[in-house]
Amino acid sequence: MIRHLLSTADLSRTDANLILDTAEEMARLTSGRSVKKLPALRGRTVVNLFFEDSTRTRTSFELAAKRLSADVVNFSAKGSSVSKGESLKDTALTLAAMGADGVVVRHSSSGAPYRLATSGWIDAHVLNAGDGTHEHPTQALLDAFTMRRHIGDLEGRRIVIVGDVLHSRVARSNVSLLATLGAEVILVAPPTLLPVGVEQWPGEMSYDLDSVLPDADAVMMLRVQRERMNAAFFPSAREYSRRYGLDARRFGLMPDSAIVMHPGPMNRGMEITADVADDARSVIVEQVSNGVHVRMAVLYLMLAGADENSADAQEAVA
Repeated sequence: MIRHLLSTADLSRTDANLILDTAEEMARLTSGRSVKKLPALRGRTVVNLFFEDSTRTRTSFELAAKRLSADVVNFSAKGSSVSKGESLKDTALTLAAMGADGVVVRHSSSGAPYRLATSGWIDAHVLNAGDGTHEHPTQALLDAFTMRRHIGDLEGRRIVIVGDVLHSRVARSNVSLLATLGAEVILVAPPTLLPVGVEQWPGEMSYDLDSVLPDADAVMMLRVQRERMNAAFFPSAREYSRRYGLDARRFGLMPDSAIVMHPGPMNRGMEITADVADDARSVIVEQVSNGVHVRMAVLYLMLAGADENSADAQEAVA
């Protein structure tokens, strides 16, 4: 297993499948138990280092680490020394002095986790929990885990990713990971919400959502990230919804076996209507619970040094 998880591009198919298989073990070992804690990371310290606001991701990592019996320290930039001007280097040196074994970092600047992992400031394992518009590898892993549970092996499956690809670290991580796992990825967005060089990414592009839905195995709607937009990327929210929103009519174009996904939080009524989001074939809530299992697997494999066989996970945590 790799020392740091900074990008899904760093994962081989073997690495990715090891994480997904280990996540299945974590789900199996914790489901139905009144006490969900496992002793695998007892005595290890995991620091959640969040320079950017997040509730869902930080809580998921905190639950994952605690269920593995790790000691968890939550560090938020607001109200900390960072708000007083402390640099990333000084923060890293502080964490090193505290003996952190793993650092989960979320930052508004693309590349910050890479800088932390390669600078020599800290000897801990670094896990990227989202950096700028670059990557969000554990979100892609939990998405793949959820898909695999519903549609089976991802080899040859058609996965449609719709919406604000330009600002989406989730899209970048998913495209890379899904290609590694053998899936066919179709990106659908208005031209203004596709990044420069997207034609070099693995997969296809389309501006017409209706045309790709009948062959989709999974449709992932992306949040329109208006907080990252400093220009008019589309005429209006109503126009965007009309062209690229997933409503009941478009939902009806999808195969009966296809699932609907969203990394959250949702803009209901814009990228997805409430009736589709709440349909039985929507796995959006399940993605959240699966995120804990996947992050448990990643933390375990990185910090406990498991062999390249997911069966070892069962033996170590049982």
